[in-house]
Amino acid sequence: MRIRAERPTDISHVRLVNLAAFETEAEANIVDVIRNEAHSTISLIAEADGAIVGHILFSPVTVSSRPGLFALGLAPMAVVPSHQRLGIGSALVEQGIEACRRIGAAAVVVLGHPTFYPRFGFAPASTFGVRCEFEVPDEAFMAMELTRGVFTGAKDGIVSYHPAFASV
Repeated sequence: MRIRAERPTDISHVRLVNLAAFETEAEANIVDVIRNEAHSTISLIAEADGAIVGHILFSPVTVSSRPGLFALGLAPMAVVPSHQRLGIGSALVEQGIEACRRIGAAAVVVLGHPTFYPRFGFAPASTFGVRCEFEVPDEAFMAMELTRGVFTGAKDGIVSYHPAFASV
């Protein structure tokens, strides 16, 4: 398996990965909108035996109590069902976080499984004083500081995603 940056020739395959991994086309549509409208995104794919079997996207988010903070939201992360539980998702998350560090992101947030993401260093975002713009369980919305202390004093900060996420 190999993780690499998405290329223009991968776009249709990335859409198929997201369609296979999720029950609706909402996540695939979000990826398409983010690719066209957001700046500073990271889009990585996982290849196995020459086929694209996984995808992860990081796109800009804002934190109301920290204007100007360069933070990214991890979403979506998809692995085709036939390749799930083989470590592909974990590899995508690990390499994605490293890519976020390389481009200077100070923090990453994720709305996801509370038993999966903590192994990478995510903790409930509420412990940093921030919350999601959407009504979600506290334990499912997590954050990670890539620059120590960037959330210090961020009390009652609201994390907002690109408007495409409101369609999910």
